[in-house]
Amino acid sequence: MCGAVALVTAVPLLFVVGYAVSVGWDEAWRLIVRPRVGELLVNTTELTLGCMLLCAVLGSAAAWLVHRTDLPGRKVWHVLLAAPLAVPAFVTSFGWVSVTGAVEGYGGALLIVTLAYYPLVYLPVAATLRGLDPALEETARSLGLGSWAVFARVVLPQLRPAVLGGALLVGLHLLAEFGALQMLRFPTFTTAIYDQYRSAYDAQAANMLAGVLVACCAVLLFAELRLRGRRRYARLGSGAARIAPPARLGLWSAPALLAVLGVVALALGVPLASLAHWLWVGASTAFPIETLLRTTGTALGLGVMAALVTTACALPVAWLAVRHRGRVASTLERSTYIGNSLPGIVVALALITVSIRFVQPAYQTTGLLLAAYMIMFLPRALVSVRAAIAQAQPVLDDVAHSLGAGTVATLRRVTLPLVAPGVAAGAALVFLAVVTELTATLLLSPTGTHTLATQFWSEVRDVDYGAAAPYAVLMVLISAPATYLLTATARRST
Repeated sequence: MCGAVALVTAVPLLFVVGYAVSVGWDEAWRLIVRPRVGELLVNTTELTLGCMLLCAVLGSAAAWLVHRTDLPGRKVWHVLLAAPLAVPAFVTSFGWVSVTGAVEGYGGALLIVTLAYYPLVYLPVAATLRGLDPALEETARSLGLGSWAVFARVVLPQLRPAVLGGALLVGLHLLAEFGALQMLRFPTFTTAIYDQYRSAYDAQAANMLAGVLVACCAVLLFAELRLRGRRRYARLGSGAARIAPPARLGLWSAPALLAVLGVVALALGVPLASLAHWLWVGASTAFPIETLLRTTGTALGLGVMAALVTTACALPVAWLAVRHRGRVASTLERSTYIGNSLPGIVVALALITVSIRFVQPAYQTTGLLLAAYMIMFLPRALVSVRAAIAQAQPVLDDVAHSLGAGTVATLRRVTLPLVAPGVAAGAALVFLAVVTELTATLLLSPTGTHTLATQFWSEVRDVDYGAAAPYAVLMVLISAPATYLLTATARRST
């Protein structure tokens, strides 16, 4: 099963490599070693690393304030800090660009993608903080360590998987981001590949750029693997059945509140206010009820089906990576991340080529579209499921077996209840991604199939901001329940 999943996710990579081999070494070298490629490499690297660092700091700091201090209104802030996940990155860019053109370029792109993706770090860190045993910190203090030393030597090492996993998701998503950066007029490999395919019709140059993008993904995955190490974080039982007493902010309460309020206002307030503005005053604003209902139903159906398929594929891979560690398991797990780093248009064209040549009946079907979603968004489910399985102590399965429970009974009564929150979080992340996916849906959806994202993009491309606003609002409304599920999952202690 794991091998089949890895093979499917490798299809886009094999397509890129095969195309590179077919053009020859000399031609490939000519297409890669160009000043333009160097410029794109610098832009992509600076934006990806900068956003990963800012998201790690911002997400971790926000999680600490909400879950480990006496910040007023912590429950409300928890929901609001996770809420930007309900607003697609290209909608956030649309909100900012339609207000001011000053956000175009590197500075604006770094600001907006950080505001859009920091919840990918905030949520796993918040869940981990809720699950930490306060007795460990109390023991450290009893040995004479101060607050900062306890945080650095006891708490921070336990947050490493959550921070690195969340930052990895941020980096991989940025490597494949198209819509937001296209609106912000900040060229990266992804926007350049799209332009080569759709404007210049230069498939060779586009595939060479995709090959460089795959190399960037490999570097990112290797770095995360090295930083994560081989430590185990599972424990027997849930530790002390209590929450650590919140740290008192004292005079820092007001600055902390202003900081959290500023993040929420920039990440959530600006795009939503912009949508409200265009709904109210846009000259092209319209509410075609039939089209809105049809595109909403399509987006919901595809989101649910993709979440179920992708999570089902993530379970065996995560189980193998955690319970049967080794080179083979690690290689299979790492290989599933490659598709996430490729632009949706590359994944789509790879599947189109494969389906036409080898599985022609699959061309222009919903199944092919779901396969694309699985390839692109499997890491979103895998990170959450892997973290949940890592905290489910294997000895509990052994105890269940010793008491006479069979494999199925142990799975149903012991394992699944322990990993259910992580599985639900992973499925919600996939659902959120699919509802707002753009480029692959444009190319792979069956004839006549339109989603909220593709309809929104069609209107924005024609500069009909008012007409685009209703579709953006519906995407936000659909994503909101899944985002709330993520916040509810983070509130539970694992």
